[in-house]
Amino acid sequence: MLLVAVLIVAAAYAGDFLSVKFPGTRDPFGTVQTKPYYAVRKKNKQTEFMFLDPQTEVCVHSLFPHFGDRPCWYAERKKRERIDM
Repeated sequence: MLLVAVLIVAAAYAGDFLSVKFPGTRDPFGTVQTKPYYAVRKKNKQTEFMFLDPQTEVCVHSLFPHFGDRPCWYAERKKRERIDM
């Protein structure tokens, strides 16, 4: 049963990779505007937030991450990126 599950996930990943590697006429990459911010913890246990300028992130139109880029469906959900300091 475990082997069947692993084979299904491996086949899904391989198919997803091939659809990005050989896209045909469509563009497999997209862009998403993200708004990162720093969350700096102070000594008095309060948190100070420092907002950065919006940045454009390259994403891939797929189910899984490929080529170091996050999937666009995930990047769209995580537009605000918190960076803890």
